[in-house]
Amino acid sequence: MGHHHIEIKQEKFEFTSRSKMLSVLLLAVGIILSVIGVYQIKGNESHTVEKHATEVTATHAEGASHDLADSEHGAEHSKPWTTRFWANMLLNSYYFLLFAVGALFFVALNYVANAGWAVLVKRVAEGISGYIPIGLILLIVTLYFGGTQLYHWMHYEHEGIKEGAEGFDKILDGKSAFLNSKFLFLGVPLFILIWYTFRIILRRLSIKEDTEGGVTFFKKSIRFSAAFLVIFGFSFSIMIWLMIMSVDAHWYSTIYTINNFAVMFVTSMTVICFFTIYLKSKGYMELVSEEIFHDMGKFMFAFCIFWAYTWLAQFLLIWYANIHEEVVYYQIRLHGYFRPIFFTNLFMNFFIPFLILMMRDAKRKPQSLIVAGAFILVGHWLDVFLMIMPGVVGSSTGLGLLELGMPIAFAGLFIYVAQASIAKANLYAINHPYIMESATYDVGP
Repeated sequence: MGHHHIEIKQEKFEFTSRSKMLSVLLLAVGIILSVIGVYQIKGNESHTVEKHATEVTATHAEGASHDLADSEHGAEHSKPWTTRFWANMLLNSYYFLLFAVGALFFVALNYVANAGWAVLVKRVAEGISGYIPIGLILLIVTLYFGGTQLYHWMHYEHEGIKEGAEGFDKILDGKSAFLNSKFLFLGVPLFILIWYTFRIILRRLSIKEDTEGGVTFFKKSIRFSAAFLVIFGFSFSIMIWLMIMSVDAHWYSTIYTINNFAVMFVTSMTVICFFTIYLKSKGYMELVSEEIFHDMGKFMFAFCIFWAYTWLAQFLLIWYANIHEEVVYYQIRLHGYFRPIFFTNLFMNFFIPFLILMMRDAKRKPQSLIVAGAFILVGHWLDVFLMIMPGVVGSSTGLGLLELGMPIAFAGLFIYVAQASIAKANLYAINHPYIMESATYDVGP
């Protein structure tokens, strides 16, 4: 293959003013669209309230009575616009945080696995993980100011209803030791802070490895990575239960965490791939070969299949058992407004990327990876949308300018922070013991 004379040179990404401007422009456009979207929702809400009031007045004038179904229907559509806003904040703050946490997981996983192929893209993943503190701040703001509108169990907690009293909920009462605001407001930030602490440690060891050399820092990184992976496995599960699954507090799934892990890994792998392609297009990282892209493409391919497996397993187990408190989760998602999104989700996250990436050459070509990755990123945004919106907003939600603008704003912020973080260190970990293995990597015929 002619790899004998490869030289690893120090290379640093320059975060130019043009790149900064494009990220800020994306952020500004997203904010503007979100603001317009909020005003549209408020306008529609006022119109709906006026129309509903007119209908109620006319109905009462005729002496008609309302049945329970009509009352429930009216209550569902009476949720304020702020509920939809905070639901979108939860959706996007969680989704974009997954990219950064997944990148950190990828770095730690490669240390523990003693893998050498991904060393050339390690600094890209480290840079992406630099978004974690920003994501944490946005998440704290969302939970603190929007918590009571996102989680109906908070209302039950604040009302302090006791057994035997009117409105007592046996399921929520039984979960109160876990589902409570103190655990949510303290536990979730604490878990993410612990992850970020490991990120700081691994990043410092990585930089010291560059400046001082030696395998000591590499060995320390393996030990800290192993500790991180153990802690992450437990804390990620608890965070998902608290923050996402509890929007449907009467329902639960034992596969939910695994499904969200699949979302995290496939999207973060896609983002790492996208940033690497971007850097190569700017003349950086020439040593990153088709072989490395091939392995990133294999991860994207494998985990779109794994996601589909967990998604289908969860659905089929609940459908087959047909237990009321379980099927209610899919009832709203399989009927009415969410039905087309439900099936679009499956096609975008499995069938389309599967068909694109199943060919060997497709995993080696940036164009194919970008097309498949775009479906994966948009598709899993819809996936998280389906996890959150039906339980928080119900069928009164929609896909409007707010749903378009907010992810664009988050994308602009994320891209800015990730690029700024990548620019702070060399693009290659030049003293990593496996750097040459990565530079000469060959997956074979």
